[in-house]
Amino acid sequence: MQLSTPARILGGTIGLGAVLGAPAFAADPGTMDVTINIPRLKVAEYHKPYVAIWVEKAGASAKTVAVWYDYDMKANEGTKWLRDVRQWWRAAGRSMTFPANGITGATRAPGAHKVSFSRAQLGAAAPGQYTLVIEAAREVGGRELLRIPFTWPAKAGAGGRAAGTTELGAVSVAFR
Repeated sequence: MQLSTPARILGGTIGLGAVLGAPAFAADPGTMDVTINIPRLKVAEYHKPYVAIWVEKAGASAKTVAVWYDYDMKANEGTKWLRDVRQWWRAAGRSMTFPANGITGATRAPGAHKVSFSRAQLGAAAPGQYTLVIEAAREVGGRELLRIPFTWPAKAGAGGRAAGTTELGAVSVAFR
């Protein structure tokens, strides 16, 4: 059977990984997995929260890694409520153009949501102390901000937790 060029290349790559004793597509050892729980609030009119996730380092500008909002509204109308995610808006949001490639995502329903970020996405190039910040704001609702400190470079298995009381539930961070 004759393999196509992409299949031969892929097969060759997998074969090389097996020969070298390493997986061909290994995960970045600096990957941060974040699990964010959005609680279901018992209110007459429920709106999914806008959520911003960013990384801070003392003396450096904030690095936005995700923004969940109504990005598919007509005339980019969903962006007008981004400033309600106040701390993030002041730290990084107002200088951004939306939708932001690789960062923008839809609002999320209640439940647990797992997102992963590579070292490059986190902007954690230099060793030191960083803080992952998650902020949620909801129409006809409140605001909540959680901070989870971490050290870079992170060791596999390291992580942290925080728990919200209204707009956010439990948030956990784990490195692999």
